[in-house]
Amino acid sequence: MESGQFDGMTVNERLFSAGLLETFDVAVGRRDRDTLIAILSEVALVDAETTADSVLAPPHRNVP
Repeated sequence: MESGQFDGMTVNERLFSAGLLETFDVAVGRRDRDTLIAILSEVALVDAETTADSVLAPPHRNVP
């Protein structure tokens, strides 16, 4: 990929542009952290590890 190709794009836009959105979704379904990090790194995400952990974290619920 060309340097700077993903500047200004959201994560989803980057994944779609790179043709990796479906692969990413499958990795999320498998809870495959290593594959998520590799995919996020491929689309030039600076902190792929933290993003992968956030995606795999249980949802936070505000309970009164």
